[in-house]
Amino acid sequence: MGQKVFKACKNCRALTNSDDAKCPVCGGQSFSDDWEGMIIIVDEESEIAKLMGVQKPWKYAINLK
Repeated sequence: MGQKVFKACKNCRALTNSDDAKCPVCGGQSFSDDWEGMIIIVDEESEIAKLMGVQKPWKYAINLK
């Protein structure tokens, strides 16, 4: 498999470009390239967003290893 385009923030699981130094959602600086699944949240009031603890519309990793 090729290199992933996104990396996941270890703090909030937000997916960001591989070359970003700071998470655009929480400002964290610790990332993982070892993640699986992506979910896109468009409404922070949705049941899925609440279940995941998401407070900002964004793309998120489902599993972080």
